[in-house]
Amino acid sequence: MPRGPAEEDEMVDPVCGMTVEPSEAAAAWDHEGKTYYFCSVACFERFRSDPGGHLDKAPADRSM
Repeated sequence: MPRGPAEEDEMVDPVCGMTVEPSEAAAAWDHEGKTYYFCSVACFERFRSDPGGHLDKAPADRSM
């Protein structure tokens, strides 16, 4: 099924799992060729300190 424009612009914060619109993200960071967007500076700082630890988590295990 095709995605609408709003759905294409939404990303998932890799730390807490929240949906984030890139234009409204609190922070963004490039890691291994991919840009990640964050709902808050706190999530960004947590990711930056241990990217692999957050990328290895299943979506259901992500939480603040």
